[in-house]
Amino acid sequence: MSIFSRMTDIINSNISAMLDKAEDPQKMIRLIIQEMEETLVEVRSSSARVIADKKTAQRRQEQIQAEAEDWESKARLAISKGREDLARAALLEKQRGLDETAAVDSELAVLEEHLGQLNDEIGQLQQKLNDVKAKQKAMLMRAKTVSHRLKVKGQIHRDALDNAFAKFERFERRMDDLEGQVESMDLGRDGKVNLSEEIDNLVNDEKITDELERIKTEMGNKKSAIEE
Repeated sequence: MSIFSRMTDIINSNISAMLDKAEDPQKMIRLIIQEMEETLVEVRSSSARVIADKKTAQRRQEQIQAEAEDWESKARLAISKGREDLARAALLEKQRGLDETAAVDSELAVLEEHLGQLNDEIGQLQQKLNDVKAKQKAMLMRAKTVSHRLKVKGQIHRDALDNAFAKFERFERRMDDLEGQVESMDLGRDGKVNLSEEIDNLVNDEKITDELERIKTEMGNKKSAIEE
């Protein structure tokens, strides 16, 4: 593919459509920018060569014009000396130079037209490159924004989880406090205290038994006295 056909393809290409179809738009746009920049370098190099050719043709044109004027001066001198044959020869050389001037003029016209086309195409390609770079910048900003939003959302979710864990820990701590309060109410009421209470109950029970036997004895004695 020639540089000019490649440049035309780039200028006429739909960059947005290419990016929509690409699996990695950022990678694709970097490749497009690289291709455009390389093409611009090649086109500018071609333009430089055309400009150099134009300058060479212009110098040749000036040289031919100077030679034509010199031959005409020689023809005038020959005529003044009565040498018409030499004047004719000098004018013939002048005419040959003028014929070459026409060819150089035609070459200059072609070079000028070529430079005009290159200038227009370079301008279009440069504008296209600026648009693509602007699109790349927008894509990078968008990617940065999305990344920041994801990071923020992730942090929000992390904070929500942290808050949930903190609430659960506070709830567990509250339950521990309540259980501690309940257990603290039983402090000092261990096995020793219970044993003491049981012994006291046995003593009391024994006193009641003794009192019961005393009453039974007294009632038995009364009954025996009556019968006698």
